Amino acid sequence: MSVEKKYDRFAALYDRFEGFIEKKFFSRFREELFKRVEGKRILEVGIGTGKNVPYYPDDVDVVGVDVSEGMLRVCQERLKKFPEKKVKLLRADVQNLPFSDGEFDCVVSTFVFCTVPDPMKGLKEVHRVLKPSGRAVFLEHMRSRKWYVNAMLFVMHIFTKSLLGTSMLRKTVDNIKKAGFMIEEEKHLLGDVVRLITARKGGEESD
Repeated sequence: MSVEKKYDRFAALYDRFEGFIEKKFFSRFREELFKRVEGKRILEVGIGTGKNVPYYPDDVDVVGVDVSEGMLRVCQERLKKFPEKKVKLLRADVQNLPFSDGEFDCVVSTFVFCTVPDPMKGLKEVHRVLKPSGRAVFLEHMRSRKWYVNAMLFVMHIFTKSLLGTSMLRKTVDNIKKAGFMIEEEKHLLGDVVRLITARKGGEESD
């Protein structure tokens, strides 16, 4: 089953499934991320059910994309509670974004590149649609530097990969660099598994 269909099937339950960890940890991490968002035209890839919507300033224009129609429907309902937010939703795949080069000041991604089937392709698309020297801010979970943590992540990976197509073992910081970004800050928020990465658009790496 495709990632799109997995999320369509799970969309109505998604926020309840993540309720505890969202309240305990992730809401705090989102606040930290939005201290680093800049510019007036923002792209959020994998907007999902719209958990980041409350954190956007009222004076920025946001385009939120997601591959799952089911998740976007939930997000649309959430937007009704925030009529002051200027957020446009669009069904699109981060691996093939329907935007011209250099359209956005900033790109936001929260817990997305653990699930994108081809993360390098998606990251290169994010790089492409950013303006020169534009900023991307990533809140992601990934492989640890500690073997015993990775052993636990591997067990979790068996279930998350089957349920939502989510890998717990990706080297996302390395992938961000390989996509052509220059890392400005890497902050560890939950051990070294959940990290906040602030990156600036740089030149493409040669193969």
